[in-house]
Amino acid sequence: MQPPSVHVSVAQITTAQPAPDETTFAALAHVLQTVGWFIAPLIILLVKDRSKFVRFHALQALFLQIAYTLIFGGLMTAFLIVVLLSGPATSGKNPPLALFLGFPILWLAMMGSYVLVLVLAIVYAARAGRGEWAAYPLIGRLAARVAGVALP
Repeated sequence: MQPPSVHVSVAQITTAQPAPDETTFAALAHVLQTVGWFIAPLIILLVKDRSKFVRFHALQALFLQIAYTLIFGGLMTAFLIVVLLSGPATSGKNPPLALFLGFPILWLAMMGSYVLVLVLAIVYAARAGRGEWAAYPLIGRLAARVAGVALP
């Protein structure tokens, strides 16, 4: 005779109220990504890997930082390609015109994306602190799938 198996569905997990320490760690994963880049959510993910609530929120913060890094790298690469393809200046003393035209655009794009990450981190940290299973736009569904959580 086999012992009875304990089966908890994913839907039951999402409706359960997380413990206070889980909400704290989930909120910290969001807030600390602003100063700790991807390392802070990764550490929280590794420390509290048994909590689906913390895993879900830490994965969201981690995926957001990965996306931010890819966007940053893509913008920098595009900027460098444009500057290098603009050709040398007519005299060796003057820098390429694309450097002066492209840098403000690059700077605005980078500051805009950083402000977006900062706002997302603050808003979702507050929601995680209240115990909500709030998902980032676009990234939240992927994090839920990886964490094994069903979102409504």
